[in-house]
Amino acid sequence: MKRLVALFMTLSRSGVFVLLLFFTLQRMAAQGVIDSDVVTQTTAQTSINSEGLDSIISATATPQRTHAQVLAERVRGLLHDPLFNNTQVGICVFDLTDDSLIYAYHYRYRLRPASNAKIITAVTALDLLGPDYMYRTTLLTDYEPDSIYVPTSDSTVMRRVVLPGNLYVHGGFDPLLGAADVSELVDQLRKRGISEICGDVVLDYSMKDENRRGWGWCWDDNDPPLVSLLYNGKDEFASVFFSRLAEVGIKIDGRMMGDVTPDTAVVFYQKERPITEVLQTMMKASDNLYAESMFYQLAAQCGPRGVGRIEGAAMVDSLVERLGLDHTVYEFADGSGLSLYNYATPELLLTFLRYAYQEPDIYQALLPSLPVAGRDGTLAKRMRGTSAEGNVQAKTGTVTGVSTLSGYCTASNGHRLAFSIMNNGLRNSAQGRAFQDRVCVALTK
Repeated sequence: MKRLVALFMTLSRSGVFVLLLFFTLQRMAAQGVIDSDVVTQTTAQTSINSEGLDSIISATATPQRTHAQVLAERVRGLLHDPLFNNTQVGICVFDLTDDSLIYAYHYRYRLRPASNAKIITAVTALDLLGPDYMYRTTLLTDYEPDSIYVPTSDSTVMRRVVLPGNLYVHGGFDPLLGAADVSELVDQLRKRGISEICGDVVLDYSMKDENRRGWGWCWDDNDPPLVSLLYNGKDEFASVFFSRLAEVGIKIDGRMMGDVTPDTAVVFYQKERPITEVLQTMMKASDNLYAESMFYQLAAQCGPRGVGRIEGAAMVDSLVERLGLDHTVYEFADGSGLSLYNYATPELLLTFLRYAYQEPDIYQALLPSLPVAGRDGTLAKRMRGTSAEGNVQAKTGTVTGVSTLSGYCTASNGHRLAFSIMNNGLRNSAQGRAFQDRVCVALTK
């Protein structure tokens, strides 16, 4: 024992022990166990106070850490994964309760967001259109219906109501339009006693441009066409509407055709759909068609006809600039994230999530639409049996080579957090999902 003490004192005096301690602390900092500035501080103290063991122990004692620092260290430690030897990741974690940044890594890297782009679309729509916004499918006519009294064989008369001109159906890109809605439109005609349309039935698809696919979509993507008059998410409205008119006995003297509604036409009836109904399926099920329909509601604010991706992106750009970021850094190719040309950053997604949290009307509409870990939507089977189950509410994103997750959770100290995790360059998206799940557990346990 005396020899060991003598050796220790010799090493201490010679500075070898200080050198060993320095390299030990360097390794701990690299592993994320302590911050790198602790290494510098501790080394300086041990250089001055190298006479005894007590001074060394005192110098290396870790100061009391805040909860935010603990979370940052947990997340930082997860980055020591071979996955990141040849893939990219960007992370941003923010304490909404304290309004302060917890952790950021490659947070300004431009990465493909996949369906995390739906967060950008949703927040922009809720901000610019409002949570009370209505999708509208509209019936219009050239003239008010006329009542015609027709003599019958027994010398009585029968009242018959006709539309002397055309009936127009203006599509408002409602992705939820289905059988019940078509029946509602036809029943509005029947309730007014209309039994004949003297002109044509004109289907108006002019709300958006004629591009049936998004910019940068792969040729083999099996997504529905981007048209503004749909039936059950497909381009089958014409045949279904015509059949339903025949079923209730409404005669059409003209044709069923596609054309533009004239400005002189008058509204006969509007079928309305709350934006919050569309939002639920768009986010929970990550439905691309629903997201594109919302993107084109934004675009339509720039004009009544023929709007496209450029107009939709311009509306997103306006919010990005208002939130203090440079819109030229990003690319908004569509509203769903399906395009190969979309580029965003964890900082951008975090900024949108923070803004939504600060605006009660937006947050109250957005939050219930997000999948809940281990419970529903695209997170139904993830994070079960962990502290993140039932806690994390976030939007997933998956296309080939990309896996993302951004949303909200509550830390163990009760603070509300927002986070964005973007994995790119993956051969197997399951690896990205597993990493994201580990981050969510680290933030909530």
